[in-house]
Amino acid sequence: MGKSSDEIRVAITGLGILSCIGNSKEEVTRSLQQGRSGIVRDELRVEKGFRSPLTGQIQNFSPKDLGLKRKQMRTMCEPSLYAYSAARDAVSDAGLEPKDLESSRCGIVFGNDSTVKAGVDCLDTARKYNETHYIGTGSIFRLMNSTITMNLAQIFKVKGANWTVSSACSSGSNALGQAYMLIKSGLQDIVLSGGAQETNWMGVAGFDSLGAFSTHPDPASACRPFDGARDGLVPSGGGASLVVENLDHARKRGAKIYGIIQGYGFSSQIGANLSESNAEGVGLAIENALISARLDADRIDYINAHATSTPSGDRIEALAIHNIFGNRVPVSSTKSMTGHECWMSGASEAVYTLLMAHHGFLAPNINFQGFEPGFPDINVVKQTRDHTMNHAISNSFGFGGTNAAVVFDFRENQ
Repeated sequence: MGKSSDEIRVAITGLGILSCIGNSKEEVTRSLQQGRSGIVRDELRVEKGFRSPLTGQIQNFSPKDLGLKRKQMRTMCEPSLYAYSAARDAVSDAGLEPKDLESSRCGIVFGNDSTVKAGVDCLDTARKYNETHYIGTGSIFRLMNSTITMNLAQIFKVKGANWTVSSACSSGSNALGQAYMLIKSGLQDIVLSGGAQETNWMGVAGFDSLGAFSTHPDPASACRPFDGARDGLVPSGGGASLVVENLDHARKRGAKIYGIIQGYGFSSQIGANLSESNAEGVGLAIENALISARLDADRIDYINAHATSTPSGDRIEALAIHNIFGNRVPVSSTKSMTGHECWMSGASEAVYTLLMAHHGFLAPNINFQGFEPGFPDINVVKQTRDHTMNHAISNSFGFGGTNAAVVFDFRENQ
């Protein structure tokens, strides 16, 4: 007889990351420790008339280096290539063999909410030739939101769960939460989870039109979560992947354990409009995650905040954090270095939190100098410092009131 859901524990056994602060977990760890920003000025965005030319930029990445066949790449767009890079590294890091993946007990759940460039390319070709013949057979598979999971499922030959979560900027967190639930329920033993976000100018043109981006003259200083001088977010992207695994299954094959997913919470509550969060809804997601983890708030010793550097969003999250945790718990937003990685941010920030815990430090909330008057009092981490984490929570909130939070337990790895 199998274990009940209460008895099943869910581990993270592999990590993969491709972001503007590094193309590997080792490089990313160094950037987090050093407080190094990956944000640059993109002259192409200036040419295109963007209000803000700032973006997180991935360096030294070429799809040709991924070892994929031409036939495979015909159906893969930018986010699916980023996701494959991260997933390949996560699978290797976890020590998984083909037999572990090619099973009905292994699935894949990723977060993604757009493939704008692929759609634009398709339409441009149709307009150029005034017919659809030259669009190509791979186009439809590049422009679907589920492009990541359909391509990765075929490459890794998984036979279990295979779907994409689209919930704006909480997509990566909700994908990780669903992976957790699939294993907790006993339906899967392994789930490749994560998120990806395209970094081209087309994917964020609509965002720029909202006036939500920072126009700070210095790219490295532009993203200022919680700081009184913050003036907007900086878009970014890439790919992040986590191997989520039944702890007993992981132990049997001798896998290393980065941490345990102890709880997952979500809520839906929209603020004044679709682009604004709501303090009550944000707090509810955090509280639901703590209930799921069966932890009191005073057991949490680090919060990786969603904080994107927008005037209202940061204040709303800080209020929810203050109401639940007071000013005791160290808080930092890794977006201060990476910018807002949008659909992948929930997954990438889980990776960043796990890397911090694994190496025993807290990454700084760079560019933070102080709150504006009346801002909720929270404990923002200003400089890198040594820290032993027992429990941490990672927050993600998206357009349309899609809120999520994931609680990690690191005592298994100590």
